[in-house]
Amino acid sequence: MDYILKYAYYVLILSILMGISTWKLFKKMGLNPIFSFIPFFNYYLILKETKHPKWWCAMAYLPIVGPIMMTVFHLFLMKHFGKSSALQKLMTIFLPFIYMAIVNYSKDAEVYAEDDLYLTDAEKSEQKKETFLGSITFAIVFATIIHTFITQPFGIPTGSMERTLLVGDFLFVNKLNYGFRMPMRPLALPFLQGTIYDPQGDGNPKNDPKSYVDAVKLPYLRLPGWEKVKRNDIVVFNYPQDSVHTAIDRKDPYVKRCVAVAGDVVEMRAGKLFVNNKPEVILGDQEEQHKYIVKASSQIDIPSLYKNLEYLPVREIQTDGGYEYDFQGLTDKTAKIIKEIPQVLDIKQEILPKDSAMLSYKVNAERTAYTKTIDTTQSIFPINRKWNPDFYGPLRIPKKGDVVTLNQETLPEYRWIISEYEHNHLENKNGKIFINGKETNTYTIKQNYYWMMGDNRDASLDARFFGFVPEENIVGKPMFTWLSLQGVFSDKSSSYQAPFKIRWDRMFKATNTGEAHKTSYWWIAALILILFFGWEYFVKLFGKKQTEEEN
Repeated sequence: MDYILKYAYYVLILSILMGISTWKLFKKMGLNPIFSFIPFFNYYLILKETKHPKWWCAMAYLPIVGPIMMTVFHLFLMKHFGKSSALQKLMTIFLPFIYMAIVNYSKDAEVYAEDDLYLTDAEKSEQKKETFLGSITFAIVFATIIHTFITQPFGIPTGSMERTLLVGDFLFVNKLNYGFRMPMRPLALPFLQGTIYDPQGDGNPKNDPKSYVDAVKLPYLRLPGWEKVKRNDIVVFNYPQDSVHTAIDRKDPYVKRCVAVAGDVVEMRAGKLFVNNKPEVILGDQEEQHKYIVKASSQIDIPSLYKNLEYLPVREIQTDGGYEYDFQGLTDKTAKIIKEIPQVLDIKQEILPKDSAMLSYKVNAERTAYTKTIDTTQSIFPINRKWNPDFYGPLRIPKKGDVVTLNQETLPEYRWIISEYEHNHLENKNGKIFINGKETNTYTIKQNYYWMMGDNRDASLDARFFGFVPEENIVGKPMFTWLSLQGVFSDKSSSYQAPFKIRWDRMFKATNTGEAHKTSYWWIAALILILFFGWEYFVKLFGKKQTEEEN
């Protein structure tokens, strides 16, 4: 209800601005000037008068799409009154209600009568340009509608889901399965997630210009879907602790596997995941990986290893006894194969000791040695527990309606839920906890939460570090891989880089099936492309033949 009221509020403001700046123009078109204040109907009449499809008015106030369509309608109206020079178009685009008001209240504003019979060659050329630009505009509008309301392309830039999803896989994400989340920043540039890349910037996304207007905001609203987020679903969600963007739908998108849902208890025991005290279920298409340290008597032929297994170490160090390799993620199967390499002396999964801090590695300038250090950049969640990624929990995932106990021990676990995800004012003063100004020792959870982890367990920034994922952060469910490019994203942490190639065998295969062997539907994609690009050709060819037969 809050969303609808806020949406109606914005529509009302825009309709008043539209009426104030165009009512005289409506009158000069022989229409009742009151109609200029009526949302949707005012644009319907403009489209009718300018001889454009009247159903386009339905898109006038859609989030993201609406501003584009309104601009198009304003240009139609101004052209109808003879205001179509380059400067006048720019004024209409960037100062719409101001410029239209100037035209509206001027004495010489009259309907401009066009007649194709009397158009000059220059005017006909300009008309062709406008037709072409109109086609481009509506192609952008159509793509924006699909991108915003139905499905969104998403690229995999990191290896947290290897080998289930590979770096360089490009997915289409279905936004409707779990229920479509209405846009919360309706005034935004299409296709951009959060920021506009600034080539002259300092590289900090906090300093890049935003792709949306943060002041124009709508509350969270999710429409009904046909399924709930389930255990083992691969899910795209907005990173909960994104410090750059306050808008939920503009936070960075992440893709992980939902290993536990609201009400479940998660625990890591020596690098193995347990859910509700049972070992996790490994699906057919899930290739779980872990970090291994490999010691060899001599240098391993890494290019040959990659050619056969498509695995690269992130680090190679020469030691007194030979060479040491750090493989960020190996499956049990590939670990056994590497163990059989003649010069390999030892291979061991690295498991952090219980009750130890999270570790990182610092390599010296000569790349001959590295030391272990406490990793302060990836503090474990919650920050007051002596857990690490291999020994973690048990931890219960909050469920809507849960009444949780608050004290100094449990507060770090629920702090973000109370203050950030459920938007309360939280204070912790003199050992006492205040929510919205009232002292309390309990809190009732308002929404469901999920636990997201990467299949590449030791190379994944996941829920063990950023905590619970709120239901309102869920974007959707990946449907299929439409493109897969090896080597498109460079891994700066690795001494080696994979060569560039197109992975044809991965393209147009469905995700989230749980099956080891997936069917490729590339032929359906090819058929759609042929129909899409060939339709106009066949229509023209048929029309040409029909004309010849009539003559």
